[in-house]
Amino acid sequence: MKIIVPMAGMGKRMRPHTLTVPKPLIPIAGKPIVHRLVEDIAKVCGEPVEEVAFIIGRFGSEVEKSLIKIAESVGAKGTIHYQDEPLGTAHAILCAQSALDGPVVVAFADTLFKADFILDASAEGTIWVQRVDDPKPFGVVKLDEQGQITDFVEKPQEFVSDLAIIGIYYFKDGEYLRQELQYLLDNDIKDKGEYQLTNALENMKNKGTKFVPGRVTEWLDCGNKDATVFTNQRYLEYLQERGETLVAESARVTNSVLIPPVYVGEGVVITDSVVGPHVSLGDHTNVRHSVVSNSIVQQSASVLHANIINSMVGSHATVASQPNDLSVGDYNTLRV
Repeated sequence: MKIIVPMAGMGKRMRPHTLTVPKPLIPIAGKPIVHRLVEDIAKVCGEPVEEVAFIIGRFGSEVEKSLIKIAESVGAKGTIHYQDEPLGTAHAILCAQSALDGPVVVAFADTLFKADFILDASAEGTIWVQRVDDPKPFGVVKLDEQGQITDFVEKPQEFVSDLAIIGIYYFKDGEYLRQELQYLLDNDIKDKGEYQLTNALENMKNKGTKFVPGRVTEWLDCGNKDATVFTNQRYLEYLQERGETLVAESARVTNSVLIPPVYVGEGVVITDSVVGPHVSLGDHTNVRHSVVSNSIVQQSASVLHANIINSMVGSHATVASQPNDLSVGDYNTLRV
């Protein structure tokens, strides 16, 4: 089994957090989004992962080394492939054409999920979906009475289905997928100016490939700040349910309260503060005289005399305010 992970864009909707790192490397409960994604896919594959192929922009050697380590953490070889022009999802996947043989899972690196199934490797193709209240912003699938996928519909304005495609796909024959993707490029077949994976899926279906839906328990988006903070919240709850240790032994917590679930990384110092629930503190972060809830604070950051909620604080950043010496009279309201 191979995992193909397109992650070429820096993520404009997540700025300023993606000015220095690509969005898939933003941490969720202490690990980058793409690390969580690869781990979760490896768990549902039901067989060893041979290779993880990352399709990226020119992010630099440090990012590439970290991606190779992510692949190695699931017992796989990591390979790096470049998409230098944003020409669409089909083009992105084809940038890793050397990895497109045998069974492959394609997973776009801006989503996480919760699932309680093992992938059926005997299926010709599986498209992972989740039922949504409003399908208009998504690509959706239609099913027949046997539960097979009959149609792919992109952003339907009239209701045709509420099963949204979440961006994770399984193909039993990676070489066949490669041929269909190459056909789109060779014949300049585009949708909205780009080469789209859904066009290849439609061609494969029309030639007889049987696609079935893989339904996840929960789909967690990491498309913008609020969605990412919510994903961190839900993921911390999953980790707590699984009984994982979330507070590093090297963390120093003095005269403070931790309200679980909370992730506290290595070397974190928390003093005279209340942290949680649903907070992730990256390694070597310093929190003093503060209240932090429902937030992601990345590595080596400082939160001093602050009250933050529903927030993201980048690595090496400082959030600080001054303690106030106040005299507030009866019935007054003070907002600071």
